[in-house]
This record gives sequence, C-alpha cells and structure tokens, in this order.
Amino acid sequence: MKLWHCSGARSLRPLWALEEMALEYEVEILPFPPRMFEREYLKVNSLGTVPYFVDGDTEMTESTGICQYLVDRYQRYDFGLQPSHPEYGAYLNWLHHSDATLTFPQTIAMRYYFLEPTPEKQAVADDYSKWYISRLRRLDRHLESHEYLVDNRFTIADIAIGYALYLGRALKLDGQYKPQTAAYLQRLMDRPGFKRADEQGEPLSLPGAE
Repeated sequence: MKLWHCSGARSLRPLWALEEMALEYEVEILPFPPRMFEREYLKVNSLGTVPYFVDGDTEMTESTGICQYLVDRYQRYDFGLQPSHPEYGAYLNWLHHSDATLTFPQTIAMRYYFLEPTPEKQAVADDYSKWYISRLRRLDRHLESHEYLVDNRFTIADIAIGYALYLGRALKLDGQYKPQTAAYLQRLMDRPGFKRADEQGEPLSLPGAE
C-alpha cells in the first residue's frame, strides 16, 4: 500500500487510519497544494489532489472512502461496523457527513482566506465559515451524551469527523466550538495513532494564517 500525503490535508484521514490499524504502508509527502508545487505529481494523479492511494490494482482519491476500504478490505471491524450492526446506518452517515456537510465549506473558506485572498472573496469565506460552524449542530448535540460517534468506541467515523474539526482548528475556527466538541477533538488528538500520523511531514502552512 502507498499513500500520497500533504501534512494537514484530508490525506491525514487515511494516514491516521493506517497508523491506528498498524498496517504496513509507504507514504510520500508532498508540499501543499501539490498541483501547484509538485507538477510531476499530476502524472501520478491527474487531479493533483491528495490523498492518492494504491493497494495492488486499487486506486483511490477520497479520504473517507479509503478509510472505509481499509476496514472492509482487511476486516478491521475493531475500527468500523459491519452492516448487521444496529448503528451501521449512523456509522455510514457520520462517514459521509464528514466531507459532504463539514469539510466542503471549510475548503471554500481556506481557498478564499489563504490561497486566493481578495476583499470580495473574503466575504465569501466569512459566509462559508459561518456555514461550517452552523453545520456542527448535529455533532454538538450528539457529543452532549456520547464520548464517540457510534458503538461507544473509537472508529473511522471519529477519524473522518475528527479531521474536519482539526482542519477547523487550522483555520482558526475552533474558538467557536462548543465545549463538548472541543473536548472531543482534544481526546482524538491525544491518541498515539493521530500523533504518529500528524507528525509526518512539515506542518501545514497557510499563507497569512499566522
């Protein structure tokens, strides 16, 4: 298995999953964003995005999908749920919620705050930042009475959602997190698997984020 990764990018999800599962893998660290600073990478992944993941003949580009693949392909249900589990629907919903609902508005904000900043785009970024925070309502409510998202244990659903919260922290939006949500993120960041994944590569540096 090989994973192409940029520190702090969505590729942190599968890297974190690989570390938690103690699977053997190779990682190639790229500058962010790779399509701008590592043009040769386009020959590997024509999208120029990370993650890019190969496992034999399998090629994948979606961070949460790779996490689910690892659970199912390698039968690592100690980090996931099987379809027969009563919370399987909730598990899938959190996995897809992580990108479709949470990471999407963050990427727009990141692009217009840091990568293509103009006064006009700043207003758009402000709107998407507010949208992201408002979309945490369901998670905030769930964490009032749960330590983890499903089955009272850590799963890749927590990796998927946890990364979105972590990216929000990089975007300096975490000051608006509810106490239970901030505590949940810290709990995830305290895991050795997260620390091993997060320390690979130079820290994500966004222009103007200091």
